Amino acid sequence: MSAYDIALIVIDVQESFRHRPYFREEGLAAYIARQQALIDGARAAGVPVVQIFHVEDDGPFSEASGNVTTLKPLRIEPDATFRKRRHSALVGSGLDVWLVRNGIRKVIISGIRTEQCCETTARHASDLGYAVDYVGEATLTFPMTDAGGREWSAEEIRARTELVLAGRFARVVTVEEALSGLTEKIAA
Repeated sequence: MSAYDIALIVIDVQESFRHRPYFREEGLAAYIARQQALIDGARAAGVPVVQIFHVEDDGPFSEASGNVTTLKPLRIEPDATFRKRRHSALVGSGLDVWLVRNGIRKVIISGIRTEQCCETTARHASDLGYAVDYVGEATLTFPMTDAGGREWSAEEIRARTELVLAGRFARVVTVEEALSGLTEKIAA
């Protein structure tokens, strides 16, 4: 499929989120621009792009809702698409099998939500022995309120996620750094 041992994983970038009460447009345009640049750069380099959708039995994440589609205005033509029911894209989706069959040794993680499915997939991939590039600027999340009533901004959540992943589970990179690394990782 590819001369590379790398795959770009685009997690849960789906219309379902627009139907959750916490969804905010704030930061969406910047995120879409960075995510699109990452997808376009991977595609131009011949690196496979994998799209993951989260599905549930009911609500906006159910197949019946019609919302399990790519979040507009993102454009993606994935090489493979998987559906998951857990936080990690590597649990029960078939992604793990696809990665092995395609000789993938490094994954680039991007998508929605920064601290949930993106972080969980990055940790899981690292534990399975994959090299992981985590592209924080190509992830999106929404403010959250903790048990004490403090609201944590999306920026604070992203910074915290990058802090706990960096050097332990992933190499935290910008879109440009992730794309520049593609020319260095041709499989032997």
